[in-house]
Amino acid sequence: MSAERDQEFAEFVDGRFTALQRFGYLLTGEWHLAEDLVQTALTKVWFHRNSLRSANALESYTRTAMVNTSTQWWRRKWKGETPTEVLPEPASDSQYGVVDDRDQLLRALAELPRRTRATLVLRYFEDLPEAEIAQIMGCSVGTVKSNISRGLAKLREHQLVAGITSADRLAPEKKGVDHE
Repeated sequence: MSAERDQEFAEFVDGRFTALQRFGYLLTGEWHLAEDLVQTALTKVWFHRNSLRSANALESYTRTAMVNTSTQWWRRKWKGETPTEVLPEPASDSQYGVVDDRDQLLRALAELPRRTRATLVLRYFEDLPEAEIAQIMGCSVGTVKSNISRGLAKLREHQLVAGITSADRLAPEKKGVDHE
């Protein structure tokens, strides 16, 4: 029974999608909202397809679901509760966000004293241990730790870097890089 209803539903969607989309356009006045409305209504119908009396009821049930959903959207919009009114700032997973973050970090690093900047670069970008950094810079491990602590504190206070939370995403990829 379920496989037969699934087949009827698939044929219904294939044959009536354009007509339902036109109906959705008349309800919403916008094509992209009409597409969303049809998809939302078809999702609701799909979950109830086995409880419908016949395949002929699919059209009626879908149109009813579209009208009800459209009314819910209109009420939400009318009440000022548009779900997309204030969108959260997306995480910078894209290459553009990473480039922006890296640029802000480089600007903030440029404002640090040279030894502090060198210590932070060696520790977090070159991923060297504190003992090796001390050897390279000709100072004690305690001085390295102190420079790292002060440098990170200044970066955290810096207004350009305030929104950047993870130094890991700013560091260059380490794939196939040898430290010599």
